[in-house]
Amino acid sequence: MAKLNLVENAINRLVPTEVNGKEGIPFKGVHKYTPQGKKASPKIFSANQYPLDGNKVLKSLRDAFEFCGIKDGMTVSTHHHFRNGDLVANMMFDVFEEMKLKDLMWFPSASFPCHIKAIDLMEKGIIHHIEGSMNGPLGDYCTEGKMKGLGVLRSHGGRWQAIQDGEVKIDIAVIAAPSADPFGNANGVNGEAACGSLNFALADSTYADRVIVVTDNLVPFPCIPWQIQGNNVDAVVVVDKIGDPSKIVSGTTEITKSPDRLLIAQLVADFLEKTEIMRDGFSFQAGSGGISLAFVLFLKEKMKKRGIKARFVRGGSTKYLVEMLDEGLTDYILDGQTFDLKGVESMRDNPRHIPTSPFTSYNYNGKGFFGTFVDAVVLGATEVDVNFNANVVTHSDGRLLHGIGGWQNCLFSKCTILAVPAIRDRIPVIVDEVTTLTGPQELIDVIVTERGIAINPLRKDLIEKTKGSGLPIRDIRDIQKEVDEICGGKPKPLKRGEEVVAVVKWVDGTILDSVFKIG
Repeated sequence: MAKLNLVENAINRLVPTEVNGKEGIPFKGVHKYTPQGKKASPKIFSANQYPLDGNKVLKSLRDAFEFCGIKDGMTVSTHHHFRNGDLVANMMFDVFEEMKLKDLMWFPSASFPCHIKAIDLMEKGIIHHIEGSMNGPLGDYCTEGKMKGLGVLRSHGGRWQAIQDGEVKIDIAVIAAPSADPFGNANGVNGEAACGSLNFALADSTYADRVIVVTDNLVPFPCIPWQIQGNNVDAVVVVDKIGDPSKIVSGTTEITKSPDRLLIAQLVADFLEKTEIMRDGFSFQAGSGGISLAFVLFLKEKMKKRGIKARFVRGGSTKYLVEMLDEGLTDYILDGQTFDLKGVESMRDNPRHIPTSPFTSYNYNGKGFFGTFVDAVVLGATEVDVNFNANVVTHSDGRLLHGIGGWQNCLFSKCTILAVPAIRDRIPVIVDEVTTLTGPQELIDVIVTERGIAINPLRKDLIEKTKGSGLPIRDIRDIQKEVDEICGGKPKPLKRGEEVVAVVKWVDGTILDSVFKIG
């Protein structure tokens, strides 16, 4: 990899001025960058190039790639709704090998350990690099500097932005669909492999030059509802099995049993009650981890006790949000993806469980997105620092941990709360400076730990509302000092190489930080 020119961005992080042959714009600050120009667009095609009876079914995935004109150096995308149960990306990798392709860019909405075969393809030069989240073996491969190009980590909204703005041009999109018709209409709520929404593939289907739908449940036209429109689809391929829906589970769907983590969840619910964020008609979003699930149950009991109803809750949906919907505690679930099978069933059967796309909920480069008017969001983090910056993509040892997901996009809520244990695996979570900056300080309002609640000094309104509340409000540096003493002192500074192996993009397309090769 050629040596990159690094400059300091607006938050003094070193970032490259070029990313995989394209200009890189350093982060300029929150709300400080406005792009110019027109949205990207796919090539024009004519109905006279497709079967008049609407049947686009081809015999194999290889036939579909040949029909779509795949060539060396192209960009091919996939979606991640099956998470670690995805089978289609690996089928695609097999075809790439058979066709002896070279220097492809894989552009997944997320990757998982089940995609470890991609390493073999990168070793052989078939895949040049990955732009998308990388964890497990793929994260290690990138962090160790073995990938030929730079990894590019984007949020769900940032991925839509990159496609829409023409930053990434998808040549061929491959969409695994639990149900589809011969024309290419497809959804994720019907069929044995039902996974919920397919809306993380919506940008791919809209902007890619060519689109292949792969299904194990071909139904007669029309496939209803259609989350992917057949008018955007070039070919349909039927296979035996596209994925294992039991593995769509993200993180944990079990409520934590840890007393410390239960305390954190209780404190978050108490905070929303004491600050009167929890009120009739409010909205919130919580993740799928053990603390977040426990928080939802604590909040639910408070809402029932006080007769409070939410206007909407944001998903990733779990069975706990579904229970709130079924019990009349919220009017709607606005769902970007489903985290368990109860969520899949609810999306299929309940018209008030609404599938949403990153365009509506997360895309910053548009005419607004509804993430900005969520009253509160409860998120996790791998690290936070004393200035309220946060990290979700790397371990403290600098290794890539997981993707950003919708995390960055959620920071724009009216109150962003990070619910984190103060100590994780005997390592302090509150540090002087985060290893990799994923979320800037002005968007993170509250950090809740088992040792107290720290409020960002910028949120004077929240500080005022919690006076005399009985909540354990503390200065973040006091919490840090206490934790460091328990752990036997501050962790040693991370030693890392000088070579940039990946970049973290901000929601507007600028570069927020760099991930460096492990030294």
